[in-house]
Amino acid sequence: IFISLFSLILFNNFLGLFPYIFTSTSHLTFTLALALPLWFSFMIYGWINHTQHMFAHLVPQGTPPILMPFMVCIETISNIIRPGTLAVRLAANMIAGHLLLTLLGNTGPSLALPILSFLLIAQIALLILESAVAIIQSYVFAVLSTLYASEVN
Repeated sequence: IFISLFSLILFNNFLGLFPYIFTSTSHLTFTLALALPLWFSFMIYGWINHTQHMFAHLVPQGTPPILMPFMVCIETISNIIRPGTLAVRLAANMIAGHLLLTLLGNTGPSLALPILSFLLIAQIALLILESAVAIIQSYVFAVLSTLYASEVN
């Protein structure tokens, strides 16, 4: 499932490298639609099948008894915001690079020819960088999803 998730995100990220085409992974609704069901299914599976482990995960070993209620609150909040951070990270990184490429591309017609060649070189360098970001963000989403799944076992 995680290889399929990686492939889907990678394909959608590469679609965003074409000029004036916003990728679906730049929309928060799409990334939340990927992250929320995954996280929710991991949580349900963990709480139903490994209840003791899930409770133990809320309080780290060696925590003084006075801090235990505070740690439960912190760990609960940490678990709840995971799908949001996963979704926002992917969407923000996809939007940032695409906007930069678009803004630089729109300034081209108003520039002189010698400066335009530097802009073209910068655009090519940014396109290579955006290709790397597309691969890395797909990998990060899949790896963090795998990590979240492994914590419930």
